[in-house]
This record gives sequence, structure tokens and C-alpha cells, in this order.
Amino acid sequence: MSFKPSFRVAVLGATGMVGQWLVHMLDRHPWFRVVALTASDRSVGRPYGEACRWLLSAPMPEWAARMVVGPTEPGFDAEIVISALPSDIAREVEPQFAAAGYLVASNASSYRMAADVPLLMPDVNFDHLGLLPRQQETRGWAGALVTNPNCTTTAVVLPLKALMPFGIRRVHLVSLQALSGAGYPGVSAMEIADNVLPYIPGEEEKLETEPRKLLGQVRDGEVEEAPIRLSAQTNRVPTLDGHLVCLSVELEDPIGPEEAAKAMAGYRPPEEVADLPSATAQPIVVRTEPDRPQPRLDRMAGGGMSVVVGRVQRCPVFTLKFAALTHNTIRGAAGAALFNAEAALRWLGKV
Repeated sequence: MSFKPSFRVAVLGATGMVGQWLVHMLDRHPWFRVVALTASDRSVGRPYGEACRWLLSAPMPEWAARMVVGPTEPGFDAEIVISALPSDIAREVEPQFAAAGYLVASNASSYRMAADVPLLMPDVNFDHLGLLPRQQETRGWAGALVTNPNCTTTAVVLPLKALMPFGIRRVHLVSLQALSGAGYPGVSAMEIADNVLPYIPGEEEKLETEPRKLLGQVRDGEVEEAPIRLSAQTNRVPTLDGHLVCLSVELEDPIGPEEAAKAMAGYRPPEEVADLPSATAQPIVVRTEPDRPQPRLDRMAGGGMSVVVGRVQRCPVFTLKFAALTHNTIRGAAGAALFNAEAALRWLGKV
């Protein structure tokens, strides 16, 4: 590409945990320039540096600290909206932005399973952006809405995508999810210290449905979901970042661990997205040590955008079993939304 793209971006819900990660990751993004930060009414009119309780170890960018927080409503001079809004607010607000002509990349769950909204991981299902013409036509939107999956789903879907050629029948998975996935202030220390919480509201349902849409095929303007049966159990554990998932997978083709590991390590993103700023050359990193992946050691693989797989073994009940790790606030949230915005721009022919 002989020119450097430049797009004006607004971040909705910028003071929350995912919003802070977006501000941090947008600080040096080669294509995007932040022109607006929004938050709740109590923050509107205040400098972001005063309104936001900054929780990241990296310092708050100076430009962000000076920027005055605006209301979460259309009207600012931007082309792209990255939404870190809570789902209940996103359900009402995000369509308003899409109708007003903005490209909305959402982290919220509100529209993930809507028939005309791409549930997108660009290195898995870039072609699902083909839903956008139907979306704009049926809803009368000048803009568009795409959304990324649940943070834990990312750890599951990339390895399953690599195994799709062998015919996936059933998947059982157990998640060990980090504290940051609960946002701020999140889980009480009195609950999580010296403990594991074996229930995260709504998570099991998302893990049992979202992969089927992500791994499905677009036919006649609709997604035909992958015929995979999934059973999920989710747990909150006292790690800061990094969701670890243990999977058992039944395949039609009973391949061994070596062939499975080779397929996952060799998986590459589609050519259309390989050069996008948020793409990683190796979406799945396979570790061979018996005690990897570990959140503290492996969550930043590929700048936090790779899924790390380890302990690939034969399963005495299904075909294979393995562990997969994703950085939940990067690959599973902020980085995913940025990647989706880049991919949508590519689909629309703007880059």
C-alpha cells in the first residue's frame, strides 16, 4: 500500500476497562486517530484524565488525558466508532450510530447473534462481512455494525477453525477466566481470594452458541451455523489477565495429536486480512512443554493477539484434548474490536 490510511475514531465507554485498553492501543495505531471519547453523564464535560480511574500499568496518553469527555450520542466528526459500552446501553445506542452513518465495531454482546450482524474474527470468518449489504438494506442504515465475540470464545474458535477440515462433531470445554474479564470493580476480593467461582452469568450460553455462528458459512445473505455440539462450564479464577480453556474435541477423522498440533501451528489468516495492523502472522502458537500455556507466561504471544495452545493429547472419551489461552482484554476485547474495524474497512474497499 503506497499511502498511509487515516481515519477519525471515537471510543464509546472510554472510561471502563475495555475502553482504557482501546485508548492505550489506539495511542500508536497507524491508521486511526482518536477525535472523541465518551462516557456516562457523570463524566461528560470533564477531562478524561480526571474522569477516568486509569487501571493499566502503561501510562495514560497525554492527548487522552486532555481530551474532554463527550456524551454518547452521534454528532462528532468521526468515521469509525469503537464501542466498549455495557450491553444494555449498547443495545439502544449502537444502532443510532450505525443509522447516522458511522462504522461501529462493538465489543458488546447485544447484537452478536443477530442474523444480519457479522460476529467477526477476521482471521476466521472475514467473508461474514458479506452480511453488511443485507444489514444496511433491511435496517436502512447509512453506516454498519460489526461485533466481536465473547472474550473466552476467541480461545476456542481459532483452534477449532484449524481443526474444521477433520470434521468437528462435539466439543466439551471448561474455562478458567481471569479477573479482568469481570471489568472494574469486578469480583469482590472476599469472593475470589483463595477461591474459584464456578459460575459466570451468561458465559456458558455464549460459549455454546457463538462458535457455531463464527464457524458457519454465509449462504444467500445468511449464516448457516456449523453443526457442532458444544458443552461449556465456566469458572472465574484469581489471575489478572488471560482466559485458559481446556477442550475435548470429537472429530470425524480420528487424527492424532501430532497432526492436530501441526494443523493448528500452520493455520494462517486469509490473505485479505494478513497485512492489517492488528493481524498476527501466527494466530495459533503451539507449545510443546507439558506445563504450557500459562497466563502469566503466554498471554502476550503475538502482542496479545495470538491464541496459545498446549497439551495436545489423545482423549480417551473424544478424539483430542488440549488447552488454549487467549489474552481476554486484547484478543478477546479491545484488540478484537480494532481488528474488526480494520477488516470492515478492507471489505468496504477503503484500505
